[in-house]
Amino acid sequence: MAKMKITQIISKNGSTKRQIANLRGLGLRKLHQTVEVEKNPINEGMLAKVRHLVDVEEI
Repeated sequence: MAKMKITQIISKNGSTKRQIANLRGLGLRKLHQTVEVEKNPINEGMLAKVRHLVDVEEI
């Protein structure tokens, strides 16, 4: 499967509990941290909720 490289670029301060939970579900804990996740409907749904906080690249 294809992978995505996700980097958190904006702080989660001021975000809703749901958005913070989605960031943690994607594996993002700190600002400017980068993780690689598989591209599947579950991760894309979580990513849609926090798109304004992250930068996404397809690998």
